[in-house]
Amino acid sequence: MHKVNRREFMKLIGVGGVGTGAGLLLGESSKRTVELLIPQVVPPEDYSPGIATWYNTICKQCSAGCGISVRIREGRAKKIEGNPLHPVNQGGLCALGQAGLNGLYNPDRIKTPLKRESNEFVEISWDEAMTTLAARLSKIKIEKRADSVHLLAGGANGHIDDLFARFMQELGSQNILHYDFTHPQNLYAANKIAFGEDILPYYDINNSNYVLSFGADYLGTWLSPVHYSHAYGHMRQGRRGNRGKCVQIEARMSLTGANADEWIPISPGQEGLLAMSLIHVIVNSDDYSIVDRDIWIRTAISYSPATVSRQTGIAATDIVRLAREFMDKSPSIAIAGGAAAAGTNSVSGMVAINALNYLNGNLGKAGGVVFNPAPAFASQSRERQASFEQMQQFVDAMHNKQSEVLLIHNTNPVFSLPKAIKISEAIQNVPLVVSLSSFMDETTALADLVLPTHTYLESWGDASPEPGVGFPVASISQPVVKPIYDSRDTGDIILDLARHIGGELPTALPWTNTEAYLKHTWQAIYQNQRADNDVSNFEDFWRAILEAGVWGENISRPVTSHAHVGKKLLRNLTVSAPAFAGEEATFPFVLQPYLTQNFNDGRGANLPWMQELPDPMTSIVYSSWIELNPKTAAELGIKEGDVLEVQSTAGMIKAPAFLFPAIRPDVVAMPIGQGHSDYGRYAKGRGANPLQILVPQVDSTSGALAWSSTRVKITNTGARVKLIKTSGVSRTLGRQILSGPDQPTHDKSGTKHG
Repeated sequence: MHKVNRREFMKLIGVGGVGTGAGLLLGESSKRTVELLIPQVVPPEDYSPGIATWYNTICKQCSAGCGISVRIREGRAKKIEGNPLHPVNQGGLCALGQAGLNGLYNPDRIKTPLKRESNEFVEISWDEAMTTLAARLSKIKIEKRADSVHLLAGGANGHIDDLFARFMQELGSQNILHYDFTHPQNLYAANKIAFGEDILPYYDINNSNYVLSFGADYLGTWLSPVHYSHAYGHMRQGRRGNRGKCVQIEARMSLTGANADEWIPISPGQEGLLAMSLIHVIVNSDDYSIVDRDIWIRTAISYSPATVSRQTGIAATDIVRLAREFMDKSPSIAIAGGAAAAGTNSVSGMVAINALNYLNGNLGKAGGVVFNPAPAFASQSRERQASFEQMQQFVDAMHNKQSEVLLIHNTNPVFSLPKAIKISEAIQNVPLVVSLSSFMDETTALADLVLPTHTYLESWGDASPEPGVGFPVASISQPVVKPIYDSRDTGDIILDLARHIGGELPTALPWTNTEAYLKHTWQAIYQNQRADNDVSNFEDFWRAILEAGVWGENISRPVTSHAHVGKKLLRNLTVSAPAFAGEEATFPFVLQPYLTQNFNDGRGANLPWMQELPDPMTSIVYSSWIELNPKTAAELGIKEGDVLEVQSTAGMIKAPAFLFPAIRPDVVAMPIGQGHSDYGRYAKGRGANPLQILVPQVDSTSGALAWSSTRVKITNTGARVKLIKTSGVSRTLGRQILSGPDQPTHDKSGTKHG
């Protein structure tokens, strides 16, 4: 990780290194209403046609918190790139981040408040919408029934989440939950058990010599993929004469697996067993010494390479070799994600993987697990993140009619939760459902009142990314264009609602708008760092942050002894066997849903650029598919394009087959993100959603959804489709175009020549 001098950093952002303005489009002359997406024949007099301005803000397409620079011409956003000053992405940006313009200018955005009448939505004014909602909430508050009001939000990170919490508290309700399918709940739980840490550490791939990844697709979808892509590049090519090695262990090859030096297939749920076997080899090595070594040996005694080899199918010699490489190529690092974090035994397995880092002595060291300092500002959103068990309890409460008003913001649980928990039916039991959303997704479609929110390119907000980068970082999300439609900033909606309700709420939430609220919260950061800011007042500080798009300080955690970690690990080092829903005899395959760079958990499916972007592993576009090993396909008489039924004990979906050599024969995989019944013209009616047929199982420690623990059977329907993809075939089709004069060739019958 690169070092940052705080004074130099503040000087850099103070001169406005990027952008030509204050970061905020000041004055109505530089912002105008866009009614039609066509050029004006006669532009306003106060424009300078052809001159572009760049403004810095935050990407909100996922939870990584990358900084972005948006190019504005004639009042319109034209291009999104990574902010080179931001330490998370360092100028890089993924395809989903660049497709943010598709969200801003999407024709299917909700353009005005909507109210359900006779099972149809009709347009209403903001005044009617706020009056209707405020009247209901005010009556509930007066009658002291505020515990019947619930707020369900997405992965909020920053002071907007605190504004939600303050509003609910003043209303008299503590019923606020966050639900984000991608939230790494099991990773938090495992790190808390192993290290006693409530915040995620910085995984210093950048300076590592050996990365042992148990399913963590750090180049594709794990935590902060743009940041880790930079780190991967430096580890592989940024150090002359020192090229780090990467090993990927997973059931289905990910983008990271395709770029690794070695890819090792393993069944979902067995990652912890392998980690324990590596521990067995390490602590039994003659030249290895550690405190309580005899206890470590006894703890790992039943996980010998020979025993674990029989359970996992991985050769005992490979287990021994991996353990020795991991120790010999220090600094090395072991990480976990994907299916390794999505089983019924994931937390116990990830604790064992954390133990590898402890045994190698890489805690708190460059190239290892670096513990982050406290974030730039404290937000309680992580503590409010609901486990699947908590969501099930919430659904039960709605089924039992314990919720009178449900406020939903920036989350789509109807799509991302298993259909078996019947959340759709539960929501329909609530008398008043209010959705704060930019799009009519599956959850918003069930609302009684829809309040359209700005996209992140039109609104205010802030974020302190987690995992951090080794020092405190925070960013402000600012509007880069004037709102296109009759939508509002989320914070403005909450503040206006407080004023409509009246009583003590306007006093408790006194700010006129979200910008004023954020300025108030950032005053604390300014005061804490005033001596080092090199700016004379808060307004200069605020302007400098807007120009740079990021704030940070050079504070790192001091290196301390981690002797206590070993004792905590030994008390919790027991890997349980994975449990799967469905009898193996009837349901012979483990279903492996996986996140994609295109759609994440489904939130990117309404972006046309993402629909037409080829999947990096299969090159397929516009659809869903079922990946199965060619050996499995041959045994079942399945060919590419055959439409298959995938059935679990909870339901059935259909999708075409894709033969994928880099997957275990006992596993079938499907990408997450397609299969929307709503969410606009680009998403609706495309493909299938594998999350809908998951059997509701949880990790035994954390209560998180075990979305890699459902068994399925597949049936060929007899129908066929042609998969749309950009790649050709891996065979020469008899043309011999890949054979040289001394290379053997094959004719169409498969006969070898030459």
